[in-house]
Amino acid sequence: MQDILTNVCGLDVHKETVVACIIKNKPEFKPLVNPSKVSVSTEIRTYSTLYDDLQKLRLWLEAEKCYDVAMESTGVYWHPVYDVLENTNDGNVNLLVVNAHHMKNVPGRKTDINDAEWIASLLRAGLLKASFIPPEEIRQLRQLTRYRKTIVEDITTQKNRIEKFLQSSGYKLSTFLSDIFGVSGRSLLDILIDEGKITPKDVERELRGRAKSKIADMRYALNGVMNAHQRSFLSLQLEHLDSLISHQKKIEGDIETQSNPFSNEIELLTTIPGIGLIAAKAIIGEIGINMSCFPTADHFTKWAGMSPGDDESAGKKKDTRITHGNTWIKGLICECAWSIVSRRSTYLSQFYWRLKARRGAKKAIIAVGRKMLVIIYIMLRDGIPYREEQFEKARLKQDEMRVRKIYKDAARLGLTVTKTQETA
Repeated sequence: MQDILTNVCGLDVHKETVVACIIKNKPEFKPLVNPSKVSVSTEIRTYSTLYDDLQKLRLWLEAEKCYDVAMESTGVYWHPVYDVLENTNDGNVNLLVVNAHHMKNVPGRKTDINDAEWIASLLRAGLLKASFIPPEEIRQLRQLTRYRKTIVEDITTQKNRIEKFLQSSGYKLSTFLSDIFGVSGRSLLDILIDEGKITPKDVERELRGRAKSKIADMRYALNGVMNAHQRSFLSLQLEHLDSLISHQKKIEGDIETQSNPFSNEIELLTTIPGIGLIAAKAIIGEIGINMSCFPTADHFTKWAGMSPGDDESAGKKKDTRITHGNTWIKGLICECAWSIVSRRSTYLSQFYWRLKARRGAKKAIIAVGRKMLVIIYIMLRDGIPYREEQFEKARLKQDEMRVRKIYKDAARLGLTVTKTQETA
């Protein structure tokens, strides 16, 4: 391999240790005819992943004037190493986090070579491609939005747990109430905990809104009695649910504070049908606001794992499955895409229903999600809002294609189609 960089460091990150290898040209270096014969020096050191030792690693890199550093993205173990080293030389450091799968596909690896030394060799030859690592403020927002998603999932799990307990105790609240944790349902549950039973008068008094039309049916559904253990157990479950909901509100407050610097970009994203305020903040937390990290929209969608596969041989496509990509942004965009399809008047929903007829719902929703990512990329890159009229040209082109197809199908059946002229 021909060397491009003269002073590099490769890091092999483990749970408890970091192996660092610096490869650089020797001081007595003189240009030779064959660059591959350049004399180099290699030094390998091992540090622990404790904060003090990571600071020693940073000082060693600064003393060696080594500002090109690469490491594998091994689980979450690289996070503290990255946080310490990104401030090396006052932030003037080329710090690469490399996809391990990409490194594995680079040929020439010898079995007796140290992992850190191999990483440094690849970096020196310019064969490593950095993964997308957003700035620190974006990473902090990402941490909050991902945590909120897990808390929302925990709340849903706890609600299902309470519903299962009520069913096992003979109370069929969910048969008559669409949300047993709404105002009416929660009032009835509180009475059940305090009294152990719900009387018809309690039902008439506590039901709100449309639920009042089901009073007669609910009298028969809530005629059981809970013993002391069941009441205590239900109380514990509701207390846990309340604590999760309170925790969610606290997280959302922190997300609001952390996302304030990106209010303009968030406002842009909310102009897209199907993307609300919470989803917009989560999207910014995943992709950031600087689209220059991705050369084109195709690179962006490929990174997100929303591009179709291209496994083709001898003119036959073997596999079009999407790649793994960023599972967080992929799931988020698909949720937003599902919320669009019910709005038949939008360009994206029409694209979904047209494609669904040929390829099925799952492939169609992935295609809609990819279109949304391309739109997001262009909006953040150019700072322009979403406007439905921009797709009018595409809609007219689709109508023309539909008309041509009708003519073609009619000709195949031996029929003649005449286009009528509209009169004013």
